Amino acid sequence: MRHPDDTIAGVSTAPGVGGIGIVRISGANAISVAERIFQSPKKIASMPSFTMAYGFIADIGSAEKTAVTPPNIIDEVLVSVMRSPRSYTAEDVVEINCHGGLLTVSKTLEAALKAGARLAAPGEFTMRAFLNGRIDLVEAEAVLDVINAATEGSGRMAIAQLRGGLSSALAPIVNELISICAEVEAQIDFPEDDIALPEKALLVDRIDALLSALRTLAKSYSFGRFYREGLMAAIAGKPNVGKSSLLNALLQKDRAIVTPNPGTTRDTIEETININGLPVRIVDTAGIRNCADIAEAQGISRSIAAIEAADIVIAVFDGSALLDSEDEEILRHTRGKATIIAVNKSDKKTAYSNDFIIDKYGDAANQQGGNCAVNIVNISALSGAGLDKLEGTIYSHALGGSSSDAAEGIIVTNLRHKTALDEAAEALANARLLADNPFEITALELRNALNALGQITGAVTTDDILDKIFSNFCIGK
Repeated sequence: MRHPDDTIAGVSTAPGVGGIGIVRISGANAISVAERIFQSPKKIASMPSFTMAYGFIADIGSAEKTAVTPPNIIDEVLVSVMRSPRSYTAEDVVEINCHGGLLTVSKTLEAALKAGARLAAPGEFTMRAFLNGRIDLVEAEAVLDVINAATEGSGRMAIAQLRGGLSSALAPIVNELISICAEVEAQIDFPEDDIALPEKALLVDRIDALLSALRTLAKSYSFGRFYREGLMAAIAGKPNVGKSSLLNALLQKDRAIVTPNPGTTRDTIEETININGLPVRIVDTAGIRNCADIAEAQGISRSIAAIEAADIVIAVFDGSALLDSEDEEILRHTRGKATIIAVNKSDKKTAYSNDFIIDKYGDAANQQGGNCAVNIVNISALSGAGLDKLEGTIYSHALGGSSSDAAEGIIVTNLRHKTALDEAAEALANARLLADNPFEITALELRNALNALGQITGAVTTDDILDKIFSNFCIGK
């Protein structure tokens, strides 16, 4: 994927029909490539950076001519120029703004390729920005997070990373770690010199401070990942307790079919809602019960799989009817899972108390060796009563006991970053324990910690890591 001398081209706008389509060209020959296909009194080579020119794109490989259009003309366009190093890739970049039809965009890209550009690989523009030092690896990954952000909350976090939030938080940690490394390694490299030995107590204190900072960042991943990936909440329950009605009420639209007949929902239905900026993937499942119908049985099997995969389960019960064996089966299926019990139909006469259902849940969970911790919310999917509290409980679960202010700070949203932080913390913990041993062993662990942190920003990386990261991008980015 690394061909830094190539000039690349790709479509930077989404597939489909739109008002504008953008073909981006980047590389040492970007301007000359664009010159070959751009027809205008204004020459691209003479244009200042960050300016635009009006003209036409021509297909240099075609001799087609009609009575209406000049030879080879593909489209009427505006061309913008961004010269190295002040461009997205830190290379010369030309962007062709053409009409957003499928034909015009593809023909404009084809013309650029005929003129000497190579088709960009997925994420290659952003990879070049990283390789050319304009952004670090955290910021490069944040570009994709900005594109994929589903809510304002996830968008804010992605923008914070794009602006160097995590990188800035890591910088003083890395600098202090380098300082400690230098002091320890000086004892190894220059034993004959009169260099004062690092005081063990002070060394341990400095390592402890770094450990605390790394662990705080790593801990933020427990809720930060939900902003990036979305929290998955499965709605579970026996037939006709109001699961689909609850989904529709949360979405504030009729997404799931609701009928008085049990077994209406035969498959899982997934939609995303926004709770305080947190993207929550709500999965409505088929009612779980014993049945002979093959299609319904398959739906129930998928429901159980959705419960197992969910970050949190919303177990729905009909508060106007006594619990039966099917309800108790639902309680057993949620064992060991973070669970919110939603007692529906609170607008009707209640058939049992919340204490009663807590006891039942505890019995079912204990029988399977599960976790008895549970939240109960009384709701009415029909009137909307209690839905605010239900959403608040889901959000509190995502925060994992942290204050809502934590979501406004620098947090870790990427598993790759979390893994590297854990590796660095483990190496520092080892260095702390080995402080009494020869400095060579301590220095090795300190270096391991530095390498782990370097993997986050890209100071230490491999082609395999880069290919894996940038392959998730679209071609034009």
